[in-house]
Amino acid sequence: MEDELRDEYDLKSLKVRKMGAKRKSFGNTIIKLDADVAEVFPNAESVNEALRFLIRITRENQVTL
Repeated sequence: MEDELRDEYDLKSLKVRKMGAKRKSFGNTIIKLDADVAEVFPNAESVNEALRFLIRITRENQVTL
C-alpha cells in the first residue's frame, strides 16, 4: 500500500477532538434536559423560545420595590 498523502500535509499539527462527556467545548454550551422535559420540546429552538417567554413574563411581573 502506497502513501497517497502529499508532502505538504503535516498531520503532526492536527488536534484531536475528544468525544464523550469530557470533551472540550468549542464555544457552545451544552445543556442536558431531563427525559420528561425533552419529550415536550422537539428541538433547541423551541426550548430557547419557551425560556425567552418565561424570562419576559418574569421580568414583566416583577414588583419594583
